[in-house]
Amino acid sequence: MLKKARAEFIFERLTELYPETPTPLTHKDNFTLLVAVLLSAQCTDERVNQVTPALFAAADNPFDMQEVPLDAIYNIVRPCGLAPQKSKAILGLSKILVAQHNGQVPEDINLLETLPGVGHKTASVVMSQGFGHPAFPVDTHIHRLAQRWGLTKGKNVTQTERDLKKLFKPEHWNSLHLQIIFYGREFCSARGCDGTICDICTTCYPNRKNPFVAKKP
Repeated sequence: MLKKARAEFIFERLTELYPETPTPLTHKDNFTLLVAVLLSAQCTDERVNQVTPALFAAADNPFDMQEVPLDAIYNIVRPCGLAPQKSKAILGLSKILVAQHNGQVPEDINLLETLPGVGHKTASVVMSQGFGHPAFPVDTHIHRLAQRWGLTKGKNVTQTERDLKKLFKPEHWNSLHLQIIFYGREFCSARGCDGTICDICTTCYPNRKNPFVAKKP
């Protein structure tokens, strides 16, 4: 099966399985989404959703968040891991949003990436799920699946994102990003499938006998 045929099959299969693509992180606006995505780095969405109610009860906007003591933020977000960096980033970006953006999350990926703790993937999630702009956020999980499914040979998430954007139409990027995540969790996890078990892997590579080892980003 050629790469284009694999991409078409994968798109159709994921659309069939996941016609709806709700944002996994609980939020009410772009600020709470930004904070939740920041917290999700090296942490499960489930854990983030357990932590954010207490955080947003303390402050759910940058004006109030900038007044919360750093130790208080740290103690709340501690279960998410990397708490020292994440708590400083939340406090820092809140102050910047108030001082430079009138308390609003900027609708510009380049400006988002200048905020503390906000990398390209986090900014892409906010642009796609918050503002609705076409973006294809690629994390290590999507990078792994894209390699398993023969959609990229990229050695890093930057190249994988570039390859996926070439294969799929921009109007599908936002939903596909989530559909791949949903499928990976349900059928093609790191431990649950080695490239020879799930429906997509076996359809794309019916003759694959040995476990597929993805190149880590």
